[in-house]
Amino acid sequence: MAISDYLKDLRSKVGHQLLHIPSVAAIVRDEKNRILLQKTSEDVWSLPAGAIELGETPAQAVIREVWEETNLIVRPRRVAGVFGGENGFHFKYKNGDAVEYVVILFECETVGGELGGRHDETFELEYFPPEKMPKLPINYPHELFLHSADKT
Repeated sequence: MAISDYLKDLRSKVGHQLLHIPSVAAIVRDEKNRILLQKTSEDVWSLPAGAIELGETPAQAVIREVWEETNLIVRPRRVAGVFGGENGFHFKYKNGDAVEYVVILFECETVGGELGGRHDETFELEYFPPEKMPKLPINYPHELFLHSADKT
């Protein structure tokens, strides 16, 4: 996730101290019900995700983040869950920045674009069957990935 000017300003004041960050993430599936993950600059697989910018709605944020990281245009279909707290949503980056995310997780439908990294922090994009997904750095309940929005 590229850091916004707002977060850069906060970091300049608090250093690596823990920040509470409202965020979004996307479950994007292909026609085989596989889930799109990205390998990031932190060398881990994750869902397309990022911070909600000032003045932005969560739905706008997830559309922007998916576009920036995957080159896909998505439509949020539903909120799959809202997560946070000590169960895996506290994260420390290699540079020492500590964050605790509150994540609004959206189930999204692809409506355009062509898969390809547009962002300097996305090194690889791949669809995974839910049962073969690598461990994610954020501890989402795995059952969310086992069925699509059409079946909920």
